[in-house]
Amino acid sequence: MKRAIFPGSFDPITLGHVDIIERGVTLFDELIIAIGINADKKYMFSLEERKRFIEETFKHEPKIKVLTYSGLTVNFCKEQDAQFILRGLRNPADFEFEKAIAHTNRKLSEIETVFLLTSSGKSYISSSIVRDVIRNEGDYTGLVPDAVRI
Repeated sequence: MKRAIFPGSFDPITLGHVDIIERGVTLFDELIIAIGINADKKYMFSLEERKRFIEETFKHEPKIKVLTYSGLTVNFCKEQDAQFILRGLRNPADFEFEKAIAHTNRKLSEIETVFLLTSSGKSYISSSIVRDVIRNEGDYTGLVPDAVRI
């Protein structure tokens, strides 16, 4: 079974994430959306809210599981018997950052990282931009799936 982990904080999940997930799920037998827990990070949405947003968005996709984890992503991959990490790339800066992580992960384990380019119409969307729009009471509905609309 080809199993991949799509890790992130998903604070909140955006249409950019949805784009990568919908395209990535076609490549694997199972895709685990893994919400990383970082005690040093201050989140806008609780872990329970972020998990609910994702589960609601993909409730009709049987190949997707939503789990939480802490620690190294490669260790979580081993625990889940996942052979791949799925990552989305929006721009050249993402590529440089993700490339370094992928090389490190490969050095630590046998995990392969699979990169997908975000669709052009969604490449400008990031969780930090969405949080800023929400904080400033802007219309963020075109940036997130329906489940996030509060």
